Amino acid sequence: MLLRVLGSAAGGGSPQWNCGCPVCAAVRSRAGLARTQSSVAVSADRRRWFLINASPDVRTQIEAFPGLHPHDDRTTPVEAVLLTDAELDHTLGLLLLREARALRLYATPAVHKTLSDGSGILRTLERYCPVEWRPVVPGVDLALADGLSCQAFDVPTVKHDRFGAGVEHGRVVGYRLTDERSGGTLVYLPGVQSLTPALHVEIEGCACLLIDGTCWRDDELVRLGLARRTSRQMGHLPIDGPDGSLAQLPSLGVGRTIFVHMNNTNPILLEDAPERRTLAESGMEVAMDGLEVQV
Repeated sequence: MLLRVLGSAAGGGSPQWNCGCPVCAAVRSRAGLARTQSSVAVSADRRRWFLINASPDVRTQIEAFPGLHPHDDRTTPVEAVLLTDAELDHTLGLLLLREARALRLYATPAVHKTLSDGSGILRTLERYCPVEWRPVVPGVDLALADGLSCQAFDVPTVKHDRFGAGVEHGRVVGYRLTDERSGGTLVYLPGVQSLTPALHVEIEGCACLLIDGTCWRDDELVRLGLARRTSRQMGHLPIDGPDGSLAQLPSLGVGRTIFVHMNNTNPILLEDAPERRTLAESGMEVAMDGLEVQV
């Protein structure tokens, strides 16, 4: 199984167009790498690819990766899109795929309902191309292709966003992907508010974990005067702190830990930042666009 990180930043990318925070300023001055918005592609054979989330940068991401380029007859290696949630930074790219002959979409009923009745993205998309919705049920195996399978798992969250508040099953999910030939497992978890005991079970012992790295500190955006809510209040577990992901993950026996979905304010986006060195000393990595992981 091969996973390609298409976009490693959170919503807005890095640098964010309207932000002059220290990290964005450093990236603009080329002291750090620019990053597009969060998405990955997975394949068992390097021929058939499955996107997990479709960011607003999906066109740029496809063009940057020859493995996703179309053939002469407009057939595409993109087999389907799997969604972890209904957030705009994970779903707006669906509209940019509207020229497809047909689009297969894996999503939970809760996410499908939001995209149909809340944001209206699916209603708009269906005016341009047929959409085949395949329901995702947490805890139930999905056979994707060529020995590649996945199982979604619920990610508990208590937050309020433009689509309302809720804790219903399937509002946010992660995916545990398995290559049945090698037995390798990979967990993709770009949004998590708390590492509950149930999530420990999903993560433990996987060969590679790609996990939410939105903020370094819980009050990161508050300190910068950019928001009134903490990272946790926005649905994202901070990396630092006594109960942050950095403190909790080492006990889970993960082979390789890579942070994804970094907010533009997060200092780990800069290679020379002390926070980045702290992660490196802990054996953890920071994703960049184009990173490939073989499991």
